[in-house]
Amino acid sequence: MHELYPPIEPYHETFLEVSQLHTIHYEECGTAAGIPVLFVHGGPGGGSEAIYRRYFNPARYRVILVDQRGSGKSTPHAELQENTTQHLIADMERVREATGVDKWLVFGGSWGSTLGLAYAQAHPQRVTGLVLRGIFLCREPELLWFYQEGASKIYPDLWEQFLAPIPPEEQGNLLQAYYRRLTGDDPQVRQEAARAWSVWEGSTNKLLFDEQAAAKYGEAEFSLAFARIEAHYFVNQAFLEPGQLLRDVDKIRHIPGVIVQGRYDMICPVTSAWDLHRAWPEADLQIVPDAGHSITEPGIIDRLVAATDRIADLD
Repeated sequence: MHELYPPIEPYHETFLEVSQLHTIHYEECGTAAGIPVLFVHGGPGGGSEAIYRRYFNPARYRVILVDQRGSGKSTPHAELQENTTQHLIADMERVREATGVDKWLVFGGSWGSTLGLAYAQAHPQRVTGLVLRGIFLCREPELLWFYQEGASKIYPDLWEQFLAPIPPEEQGNLLQAYYRRLTGDDPQVRQEAARAWSVWEGSTNKLLFDEQAAAKYGEAEFSLAFARIEAHYFVNQAFLEPGQLLRDVDKIRHIPGVIVQGRYDMICPVTSAWDLHRAWPEADLQIVPDAGHSITEPGIIDRLVAATDRIADLD
C-alpha cells in the first residue's frame, strides 16, 4: 500500500489580486524544478489543507495549491459575488502565468474533479494529465441524490439532523430552502444552516463514520464558506450547461487520465465515474472496493499516490 509522503511546508506562498473584490491565496511546495501539478480542492468552498501537499513526491513535484474564491485564506471569506466556474478557471490561468508554468498536471477530487474537467476542457493545451477522484459532474440527479432523496435512505439518522433547520413545508426543495438561509440577513440563521449542511457532508464522506472529521466540518468559519459557496454553485448548476462535462470530453481524450473512485461513495456515487469513463475510455478507471468519498481513506491514498508516482516515473 502506498502511503502519504511526510509533512512539508511551502517554500513560497502569496496572494494574487484577481479582481477589485477578490484576492486569492496560493502556495508552492516540493521542488521548484519539479513536475508542475495544480491541486484543485473540493467543495466548492473547501480550501486547501496541509495534508494535500503529501500526495506527491516532494523531490519530484512542484505542487501548487490554490484557495478558490471565498475559500481558505482567499478574501473576502465566503463571498458569492463574482464567484462562478468561469471566474475560477480564469483564476487558475492567472496562477499558471504568475508561477511561470507552461503546462501542468491537474489533480482534483469531488468538486475538484468538476473544476479540473472544466479547466482542462477550456485549456487542454495547458494540461499534461488529469488525476481525478470522487467524480462529480454536477448533474441534477447527483444533486437530488445527496440533497433531496437517496443518501437519506442510507443515513436516516444523519439525514434527520440535516432536515432540522428546515420546516416541513419547505422540505420539498431542500437545496433552495438552504440557499435562502445561507444567503439571508440573519447571521445566526446563516450559521445554523451552514453547520447542518457541512456536518451532513462531513459525516457521510467515509466508508466508516469519522466523528473527528464530522466535527471539523462543523467549525464556524469553515462551514460558512463551505455551505454558502456549495449552495451558490449547486442552485446554479455549477454555472455549466446541462451535460457539458460529458459532452466536451472529446477535447481532453488525448490527455492521459486516472480516475480513482470509492465503490461506496455516498456523496458522489460511482455511476458518475462510470459515465465519465464510458465517455473517456482512454482514462484509467480504478474503483476502490473498500472506500467511500474521502481523499484520506487508505485505499484512496494508495491509488492516488501510486498514480502520481507512476506519472513521475514516466516524466
